[in-house]
Amino acid sequence: MKIRKIAEYEIDGPLKNKLQQLVTSSFGEDYPSDRIYYKQLPHLRFVVSDEENEVIGQVGLDYRVMNLNGNIVNVLGLIDLCVLESRRSEGIGSFILREIDAFCTPKPIDFILLFADDASLYSRNGYVSITTNCKWMQIDETTQTTIGLGHEQVEELMVKSVHGRVWEEGDLDLMGYLY
Repeated sequence: MKIRKIAEYEIDGPLKNKLQQLVTSSFGEDYPSDRIYYKQLPHLRFVVSDEENEVIGQVGLDYRVMNLNGNIVNVLGLIDLCVLESRRSEGIGSFILREIDAFCTPKPIDFILLFADDASLYSRNGYVSITTNCKWMQIDETTQTTIGLGHEQVEELMVKSVHGRVWEEGDLDLMGYLY
């Protein structure tokens, strides 16, 4: 297995096609069939390939500041982590998460953040589930337009501290879209 860190603007046609097949097969009919992102392009991707150079896993990364209870935090958001169905349960998801940990360590990142329907993989890798009041920019994924601000208590949020900073319960302004 090998992992490549690829800036979104460097993804070429053949890789884009492979990623499109992976994300649509992983996330189903609700995922847009004409692009490799759901709401917004990530800044960077980690792409995992096997010995035959076939794409078997990926995750998008979004780096930005957020406002947590009036304090700015530097956050690396994980978007659409997925592994080819035939290669699941081989530790590829955990491999990706370990690579992200190593990537973050020397950088000014306070927390890694994600939204998960199934917390099991992330819990095994040191992520903690939290419930918090969130505010974010709402995007209609079909028309790709801003439709307003969302405010609600979110229970699917998971975080991992990178440099020992403690996550404070309370209000989180994502200062952008919801992954």
